[in-house]
Amino acid sequence: MKKVVKLFALFALLMNVGGFTAQKVNAQEEVTVWAWDPAFNIRALEVARDIYLEENPDFNLNIVESAQDDIVSKLNTSLSSGVTVGLPNIVLIEDYRAQSFLQSYPDAFFPLTDFFNVEDFAEYKVTATSLDGVSYGVPFDTGVTGLYVRVDLLEEAGLTLEDVTNISWTELQEVGQAIYDATGVKLLSMDLNDLGLLRAMINASGSWYTEDDGVTPNITNNDALKEAFATFKSMYEADLVNVHNDWAQMLQAFNTGVVATVPQGNWITPSITAAEDQSGQWAVVPWPHQDIEGSVNASNLGGSSFYVLNVDGKEAAAEFIGATVGGNEEFYRTIMTEIGALGTYLPLLETDAYDIESEFFGGQTIYADFAEWAGQIPSTNYGSHTYAIEDIMKNALQQYLSGGDIDEIFEQAQQQAENQLQ
Repeated sequence: MKKVVKLFALFALLMNVGGFTAQKVNAQEEVTVWAWDPAFNIRALEVARDIYLEENPDFNLNIVESAQDDIVSKLNTSLSSGVTVGLPNIVLIEDYRAQSFLQSYPDAFFPLTDFFNVEDFAEYKVTATSLDGVSYGVPFDTGVTGLYVRVDLLEEAGLTLEDVTNISWTELQEVGQAIYDATGVKLLSMDLNDLGLLRAMINASGSWYTEDDGVTPNITNNDALKEAFATFKSMYEADLVNVHNDWAQMLQAFNTGVVATVPQGNWITPSITAAEDQSGQWAVVPWPHQDIEGSVNASNLGGSSFYVLNVDGKEAAAEFIGATVGGNEEFYRTIMTEIGALGTYLPLLETDAYDIESEFFGGQTIYADFAEWAGQIPSTNYGSHTYAIEDIMKNALQQYLSGGDIDEIFEQAQQQAENQLQ
């Protein structure tokens, strides 16, 4: 009996060495994740958790909802100070911001290459989530774009879907003019303080605000960016653009028939289908290409991925996110049917998962189309300064719309970016 007591005492002593208590063990079994948007990202995590629990009943996922800007702020504050206490095991990061974190804090993230098959995902997502050939993020949703079109307005202008399929932005403006002349409805809507539309235009040409290194500003000699500016100004001056100032006004523009098209990421689908009275009047066609050699009818706008921080519990976190988001067919089927979320998990293309006809879109299998277009998106290094440079380009666009010379404006923007980002 005395031996049993001594063994128990020894075990208790070992469990408390260095503060490693039984309570600490239980805490490590819990994986915490930070993400935003309860109807989309949070719901996807809940689906992943429920699937994982089927084979791992002791697993505990603590999902913390927080605004994206708050997550970015907290991560930067903690990682820059070197203090990791209070950080989660997993964090959702927008693809445009990923390289900034990976390059600024190279030791803060846990390599995930061994926890999922990188080749199972679209190349452009792998590029966005990797650094020096190592994958630090598990690709999640795709921001693959499409041109949502009001078919009934096309018909009033004497046009068909064929007239807007695999076309250029120049051709789309001609279509927009025909619709406007026939119906008085404008072509599209844009917030002049949000250059997402122009960003997606140049992404289709494999171009970005920076050179291939993701660091050097690429403005002065950026033909794709110049054409995007010129294209938008041409549509703007033709009075084909409705200007909105916030998300609510954007939704109102297409839900109430102010515009005939919505060039956006696929995540806008639930907002478009919210106008039930317009069911059967919409279709989705490929993204317009630029009049530049190599530009394609596919692009990306938005999207995010999951990263594991290099803190206690990283292995458990990596195993969870790798086994679910990193390659579980049930996960991707469920989030598509429940919340309309699309990933870039390529093996799903070989199944019937996307063969769902949408009544709202006239029976079109829009998910199959989006999945096909996602595989055509040019791989682009978003770098670490997307939003910093975009702030500069917002002012540049205003100057250009006011009559400024585009070459002079771009030279000034280039200099400003170089000075600011040194």
